[in-house]
Amino acid sequence: MSVVAWIAVGSLTVWLWLLLGHGFFWRTDQRLPRRAEPPAGQWPYVAVVVPARDEAAVLPESLPSLLTQDYPGGAEVILVDDGSSDGTGKLARALSAQYGGLPLTVISPGEPGPGWTGKLWAVRYGIELARASSPEYLLLTDADIAHEPDSLRELVASARGGGFDLVSQMARLRVVSYWERLVVPAFVYFFAQLYPFRWVNRDGSRTAAAAGGCVLLRTETAQRARVPESIRGAVIDDVALARVVRRAGGRIWLGLADRVDSVRPYPGLGDLWRMVSRSAYAQLRHSPLLLLVTVAGLAVVYLAPPYALGVGLLTGDAAAGWAGLAAWAVLAGTYVPVLRYYRLTLALAPLLPFTALLYTLMTVDSAVQHLRGRGAAWKGRTYAGPRAAPDR
Repeated sequence: MSVVAWIAVGSLTVWLWLLLGHGFFWRTDQRLPRRAEPPAGQWPYVAVVVPARDEAAVLPESLPSLLTQDYPGGAEVILVDDGSSDGTGKLARALSAQYGGLPLTVISPGEPGPGWTGKLWAVRYGIELARASSPEYLLLTDADIAHEPDSLRELVASARGGGFDLVSQMARLRVVSYWERLVVPAFVYFFAQLYPFRWVNRDGSRTAAAAGGCVLLRTETAQRARVPESIRGAVIDDVALARVVRRAGGRIWLGLADRVDSVRPYPGLGDLWRMVSRSAYAQLRHSPLLLLVTVAGLAVVYLAPPYALGVGLLTGDAAAGWAGLAAWAVLAGTYVPVLRYYRLTLALAPLLPFTALLYTLMTVDSAVQHLRGRGAAWKGRTYAGPRAAPDR
C-alpha cells in the first residue's frame, strides 16, 4: 500500500477507537440528573456570583433571568463589575430596579492583584461578600448566560439529590450566523473529546472538567479546595476548578444544558477566532512540543481522511480512497449528535475536517501571540504567561 493509504488506515483505526473506546464522547445524553426536590422549607441558601467586564450589551438578556428565578429557598445575586467602561454596574442596578426579584449587590474589586486573572479576581470578591450570608451553595455564572426560571431550582435539586459538590452545565451557545453554525458546535464537540463527560462524571476518574458559564459549587467544598486562590492564575479556569474540587475529595458532574443559554454573539470568524485563540495555547501548557504533537495529530485524524479520498479518486489508489472515505464517514457520524443538539442541518457533518483545520490555525495563532508576549488577551487585558489548568 502507498504511504497515503497507510495514513488513512491509521486515521480510520483512531476513529474506530474514538467511536467505541473514548467514553462515547460524541453522545449528547449527559443531561442534568432529575432528582427529588428538598421538602418545603429545607431549600439551601444560594449566592449567585456574576463576574462582569464590559457586559452592557448582553446584561438585558441575562441578568433578568437570574433576578426572576423561581427558587423556593433564599438566594441573592452578586454582580462583580470588573473595571467596566460601558456602564455595566449602572445598568445592572437599573435592571434590578425594573425587574425586582432576588436582591442584587453590585461591587467593584479594582484591578487584579499579581498572579490573578481578571475573572477569578472578580469571583474572589464575590465569594468573600457572599460569606456574610453563609450560603450552602455558590452559583458561579457568566454575565452572558441566560437561565430559564427553574434553572437554579433544578441545579440545587440535582446537587443535593446526587450528593455532588460541583454541578456544571455547558450552556447552549449561540448559533445564528453562518460562522457560528460552522464553528460553535465543533467547540462543544472538541471539548467533549478532550474531557469525555462520562469519564468526568465517574467517581474516582482522573478526568475532571467543568463549563465555566454555569457552575453550582458547594461552599464548604470551595473552602476546602481554597477556591479561587488555588487556581488564581488559570486561564482555563473551569477545568482548573473541577480538578481542585476533585482533588479535595469533592464529587463533580458535567453535562449539556437544555435550559441554560449563552446570549453572547460571535457574528464573524474574527470574533470566534479571538475567543478560541486566547486560551488554546494555555491548554497545551505553552509547550512547543505539545503544539507540534497536537497539529500532527489533528492532521492525521481530521485532515487525512478527505485528503486520502481525494488522492484515491485522482490517482486510482483504491486502498487510500476507501480507507479515507470510511474514516471520513465515521468522523462525520460522530458529529451528528452535536448538530442535532443544536438543531442544525446534518449537512454540516462532512465539513468537520474544514472546521478542524480552522481550529488548528487558531491554536497555532495562539502560540504565535504567546511568543510575541501578548498571551491571552481579552477585553483589554493581556496575560503574558498564565497557567493552564493545574494537573497536580
